[in-house]
Amino acid sequence: MSRILVTGASGNVGKYVVEYALKNGQQVTAAGTHPDTLTKMFGNIENVRVVPFDFMDEKTYAKALQDVQAVFIMRPPHLGNPADLYPFIDALKNSGKIKLISFLSLIGIEPNPVPPHYKIEKYIEKSGVPYCHIRPSFFMQNLSGVHAFEIKHFNKIVVPVKKASTSFIDAEDIGELIAKVLTNPAKHQNTAYAITGSEAIDYDQVADTLSEVLQRKISYANPAPRLAKKYWITIRGLDKEYATVMGMLYMMTRLGTAKKVTDTFNIIMGKNPRSFATFVKKNAAAWQ
Repeated sequence: MSRILVTGASGNVGKYVVEYALKNGQQVTAAGTHPDTLTKMFGNIENVRVVPFDFMDEKTYAKALQDVQAVFIMRPPHLGNPADLYPFIDALKNSGKIKLISFLSLIGIEPNPVPPHYKIEKYIEKSGVPYCHIRPSFFMQNLSGVHAFEIKHFNKIVVPVKKASTSFIDAEDIGELIAKVLTNPAKHQNTAYAITGSEAIDYDQVADTLSEVLQRKISYANPAPRLAKKYWITIRGLDKEYATVMGMLYMMTRLGTAKKVTDTFNIIMGKNPRSFATFVKKNAAAWQ
């Protein structure tokens, strides 16, 4: 039995990495900036150790890395500067014990140095620590999370991508795959996996599925990118850096980078990823 460190363990993906790593017979260190939340989630579960962790506080590294052989890195949305994660990557290199770093990146990131994920990937690779970059398409949970407000209150989807399609994937599928990768690090060293759902759909189709399940008309607002960013910051009150990164990602989608469909999930997991319709039915309460 080995120990896996999961950063961002209370997040959309991290919580599933913890869940499935435990199912795979691993010990887990659940780490994050809100240890009280983590304790409520995992504190009474056998083989889970909860620790406070902050990429910006090097004093939290040693306890988080105790007995750890594999690490899941989730970039906190508010850290838009790639260099914010470099000291922790250096600590992983210096420990000499890490068999695999699995970093949650982005699909289509390879030719695009603008989002922070690109430089983080490159820094991990230069560290010499074995890695497995996970490059998912957009999370289905974006619609039940940051974009749920407009759907719930105004029956609108506010995403600036025009008619571009997205091969959405459920964060639970991502977490399950990452847990499998971290459970068998030797098999996945120095690789990168682009993972998607089984189809690419545009936001009009997203709206149609939501309308059918929720039994009310949901429509796609299709705002201009600059207006969407202004709305997120001035009306929604989202952090400016967070909104800027989100705008970058949607600009990539607008240019067609999120429409790719891969069979990587099927190959690694031996089953199909969850469909968007299944996700909406399971999470309908998010938009009620």
